[in-house]
Amino acid sequence: MGKTYERIDGRLRTFIEEQHIFFTATAPLDGEGTVNLSPKGLGGSFAVLDDHTVAYLDFAGSNAETIAHLRENGRITLMWCAFQGPPNIVRVHGRGEPVFRDDPRFEELLGHFTGIDITQHGLRAIVVVTAELVRDTCGYAVPFMTYDEDRDLHGKRFAREDDESLSEYFAKKEHVATSIDGLPGLPLPLPGRTA
Repeated sequence: MGKTYERIDGRLRTFIEEQHIFFTATAPLDGEGTVNLSPKGLGGSFAVLDDHTVAYLDFAGSNAETIAHLRENGRITLMWCAFQGPPNIVRVHGRGEPVFRDDPRFEELLGHFTGIDITQHGLRAIVVVTAELVRDTCGYAVPFMTYDEDRDLHGKRFAREDDESLSEYFAKKEHVATSIDGLPGLPLPLPGRTA
């Protein structure tokens, strides 16, 4: 049976922090728009900020659907599955916001992510999610799968980029500055980091 939680703490927080992958789901307000579901990983790229707030690093990629949806309406669901150990699925339904590199909060938020070298991955934003509903369910149908290690391909690909070349890379991608449904996505050129 599923259970609703008042906060992200204790056993629930430990479970979330121990998972190697989670998924984000967003959608535009337009009922005909494209629902987006994305896997997120890379060790050190997720943090629980407090009992009601989590955040993750948004790295370079071929699109920016999550950012576009959050900019339009803020709705997001995060989901973690237990692929090892006792079965469990945890969902955090809430409001998300992309915090871009020129936002005064960016540097302070970045301090929560000490287990990853951000210079290797083309960091675009930090997505901050405020939980409105936290639930878990059984996860009986989730298969056992083992974690071997993070792939190093993303870091190898984007470690050689600087802000200018990243902006050029994103400008060539069809769905980075504008989403599949025509919503504003990632601001380009990339905003510079404030001191």
